[in-house]
Amino acid sequence: MSALDLIGIGECMVEFRPEALAGRTDLMRMAWGGDVMNSLVHAARLGLRVGFQSRIGNDAFGDWLREGWMTEGIDLTHAPLVDGENGIYFITNDAAGERRFSYRRAGSAASRMEPGDLDAAWLGTARFVLLSGITQAISTSAAALNKAAAQATPRAVYDPNHRPNLWAERGGIAAARQAFAEVARLAAWLLPSYPDDAVLLAHPAGSPQEALAGFAAAGSGQVAMKIGPEGVLIRTEGQTRHIPGAQTGPIVDTTGAGDSWNAAFLAALCGGADPAAAARSANHHAVKTLAYPGAVPPRG
Repeated sequence: MSALDLIGIGECMVEFRPEALAGRTDLMRMAWGGDVMNSLVHAARLGLRVGFQSRIGNDAFGDWLREGWMTEGIDLTHAPLVDGENGIYFITNDAAGERRFSYRRAGSAASRMEPGDLDAAWLGTARFVLLSGITQAISTSAAALNKAAAQATPRAVYDPNHRPNLWAERGGIAAARQAFAEVARLAAWLLPSYPDDAVLLAHPAGSPQEALAGFAAAGSGQVAMKIGPEGVLIRTEGQTRHIPGAQTGPIVDTTGAGDSWNAAFLAALCGGADPAAAARSANHHAVKTLAYPGAVPPRG
């Protein structure tokens, strides 16, 4: 079994995003995206050996999805084709590039992932295992798989990635907080975003510093918290550092920026960088994605 640098567990969907062509505004381009897969693609392009755990529907998109991911060099031995449909989402953007999503994912093949899919020996080959709050939110069985994966490895990295609309159908904020607490306490690193993920904390956080302390208390103490254009707050070994954000150019689309940050941070850690240097490298990598539409920039 080949050793991997990063394994991610989650759902990747078919993406439709606006594309202007010959003056028309009613066209959309088909691509794919999903928070964990976005990170895996960026990590692979940065030189890491990566693998994906999921279930892929054998609908009209299944083979096309797998072919695209294999082209990126992603190990799909634990992402089989199964009977079912793949999720679909649509992106719309405002004038500042901020995105809105519309999803068609209920009952997707990936939502039927369960703890029985877990291969502990395979997870054990990875230097990091990336887990997501979105994976927890898509179904009870996927949430159980996330928790089982965190229990199976001491190298779990967890992005809470809170999505209220998904949790609204599964018990709301109370259920989201419980799911967060179950995985956060097992993770080697937490990679939250402020302020979106701060609602998951047991006690309200009125400032980024308070949120950082809350996340540190919820997990191992190692936190890299994204705070938008202001950069990142790092908490490790009881010490806090602020890593300012990198300068940005024109913002076309913010989709996937945090996912690209996670990938570059983990790639730098794998390369031997200390957390502050890894965060600085990740800041510079993430801003590059803002100039491109969709979840994953083109290759090259």
